[in-house]
Amino acid sequence: MTAVGFCGEWFVFTCDKKLVAIHTKRARESFVFDCSTAEKKPTNTKDDNNSFSVLSDGGASEETGSDKVLAFSVSPSGKLVALTDDTKRLVLFHCEPSWQCISIRWVVRRCTSLMFSQAEDELLATDKSGDVYSFSVVEPQREGELKMGHLSMLLAVSMSPDDKYIITADRDEKIRVSHLRSPYNIQSFCLGHQQFVSALLVPSGHPHWLLSGSGDGTMKLWEYESGRELQSWDLKELEETQSSEADKQKVTKMPTVCRITSSADARHVAVQCERVSTVHFFTVDQEGEEKLVPHRRVSLSHCPLDMTFDPEGRLWVLMDSSDAPLQIYTHRRDSWECDAESPELNRVTEAFKPHWDTLEASTKTNNRFEHLYKVSFDNVTTYLQKKRQRLEKQQQKRGVAQKANSNKKTKKETSEAVTESST
Repeated sequence: MTAVGFCGEWFVFTCDKKLVAIHTKRARESFVFDCSTAEKKPTNTKDDNNSFSVLSDGGASEETGSDKVLAFSVSPSGKLVALTDDTKRLVLFHCEPSWQCISIRWVVRRCTSLMFSQAEDELLATDKSGDVYSFSVVEPQREGELKMGHLSMLLAVSMSPDDKYIITADRDEKIRVSHLRSPYNIQSFCLGHQQFVSALLVPSGHPHWLLSGSGDGTMKLWEYESGRELQSWDLKELEETQSSEADKQKVTKMPTVCRITSSADARHVAVQCERVSTVHFFTVDQEGEEKLVPHRRVSLSHCPLDMTFDPEGRLWVLMDSSDAPLQIYTHRRDSWECDAESPELNRVTEAFKPHWDTLEASTKTNNRFEHLYKVSFDNVTTYLQKKRQRLEKQQQKRGVAQKANSNKKTKKETSEAVTESST
């Protein structure tokens, strides 16, 4: 997984097995955490006699995995960072005044997303089986506690700004709003997407709004406490021009919304779709009824891998390009302009270069959402086709039988005529 974020003035990105943090304002040493060299968990397995089995060298077996980072999250204050990887580690960091690994814990199953509470005392982790676990930040060595579960794979999680509700989205198109302290108490469902829900966001400054993105190519705005849909946009219809024929083909196949992010001043929302080289910007219309309005579409020279707003409201975009892997977009005069001469961009890009090979290798994969689309079976059409084929075969057999009977009748009549003439 390739993802970017801001932890205070640190630009943070993950690629393959690494988390890298680069300071944007001062020439400080970059922080690098490599999961492949991190602590490994001994795993004891029981044999038929309920005794612990060990390896031939006398050591316990270890949890196996690729060590690739699966998800990471930054706390609301920007002082904490958490990541989880394919070897089921859950790693907690403190980045101020300097980067430090606080703890390494272990999750039951591979996780899909992480989320800090607003109070930063709790870290929520969702996994592929549909469960949500809560991990204490105050007690960084304590094991996780099962909070709730879905019947389908969880893909995204969010929380209300007052830490009252936990909002979860799954592969079965459902968005569920539950009470955090009593998750069995369901407040509402936000229903309307036609495919899996891939992104959630409670935008800054709007505590009662929820934005959701889906594999059906739409983004929706909800009043999540009641489950009421306020607005919906088909992002394919919002596309005016595409930078390449390949993009046109991808948009035809319904773009998957993979990232929704909002600026700290609550004025702007940016939306990214998987493998589409366009970023959609929305603004909050505060005249009359408050709502989101499509503002601009910015075409990029390459497909974005991920994006995030910095504390100053500028959008940083990580792209699939070795020449210009990072770009910054600044809102000026009612438009978004590329800020290619930013000193922060130059500093981060220079520190980023040694990690490009790792990032490039990690992006050479298939669409990470492709396997989430459900295969539909049209049994009626198949039945009708087979029925038609069966009827055609029966008709052919009848035709052959009638022709055979006709030939027999003709031969019999001919034979009788010859007999009569001879007598």
